[in-house]
Amino acid sequence: MTPNDLNSHPLTVLSIVVPCFNEDAVLKETYSRLSSLREHLVREGKIAHGSEIVFVDDGSCDRTWELIDGWVRGGAPVVGVKLSRNCGHQNALLAGLTSANGDAVITIDADLQDDESAIERMVDAFHQGNEVVYGVRAKRASDTWFKRTTARTFYRLMAALGVRTVFDHADYRLLSRRAIQYLCQFNEVNLFLRGVVPLLGLRSAVVHYDRRPRFAGESKYPLAKMVEFALNGITSFSVTPLRAITLLGFAISLACLALAIWVIFVKLTFPNAVPGWASTILPIYFLGGVQLFCAGVLGEYVGKIYTEIKRRPRFLIEKVAERSRSISVGRPQGHRFHRPVRGKVQRTRAAHGENAT
Repeated sequence: MTPNDLNSHPLTVLSIVVPCFNEDAVLKETYSRLSSLREHLVREGKIAHGSEIVFVDDGSCDRTWELIDGWVRGGAPVVGVKLSRNCGHQNALLAGLTSANGDAVITIDADLQDDESAIERMVDAFHQGNEVVYGVRAKRASDTWFKRTTARTFYRLMAALGVRTVFDHADYRLLSRRAIQYLCQFNEVNLFLRGVVPLLGLRSAVVHYDRRPRFAGESKYPLAKMVEFALNGITSFSVTPLRAITLLGFAISLACLALAIWVIFVKLTFPNAVPGWASTILPIYFLGGVQLFCAGVLGEYVGKIYTEIKRRPRFLIEKVAERSRSISVGRPQGHRFHRPVRGKVQRTRAAHGENAT
């Protein structure tokens, strides 16, 4: 970016959203790396001085919020958003996106497995006119064979089911302000951002990076949560399993017809055959298993309908800790920071040391 560009265009205000759930073991290192990167981008003239790091505490029960609040009170360029309970990773991301004030907002996990140096290339891609920039894993050598295989199988399965996703992309991405406004129009409770973001239809780019081992702490996505996440993604974006049930029922009907023909053939050609066992036992066990499987698939979709029609809020913000703000130099005069929240929220402003509701 040349000096002429800096004079003719207002600097981009960047927000980096970091969802946190019991991350006190790694959070200090995360803050250190992201704040150093922010300062580097400010010095390079790629982002405005008013850029921020938004930590979203997703109902942690360790010292996560204490650390975040301490940085805010110390005058760091940090915003803390504390959710009232553990709402899940996807909802924590959405809470951070809707709470951030940046012209561009980047989401990254706190475990430092996603290379934060790719943020600079994401910002460059944003300056080139891309409103969505996906961070895609070029190498996954740090993952176990099981993790790597199941993840890639999931992406291939989603593609086979007709769901548009970006292969080997998780939730490391940049969104423009307009992209976030579009995203907020998707009101489903069963949120699957990896499927929703490609539906925005805005100009996009891809930035590749190498996935690293977790810096510290334990993974917050055990096998049970991974399976739940995969099922949520499939049932939220594809009706193919329901259509597969129809095809399965048709195939079973053909199989039962073939079995009936076989039983008649045996009866006519082998008079000494034991009567009744094949035509009774096999269909009972076979059809019983198929019925249970189909009932399970139908139940998964009915459960999704049940949670959607209740329209419960996806997250509730308990408190927001932030510095006092001023309009950044070079920004349009009509711009004002706006942080949408629901209900009565406690705000802590570091510059005045006061709490306001």
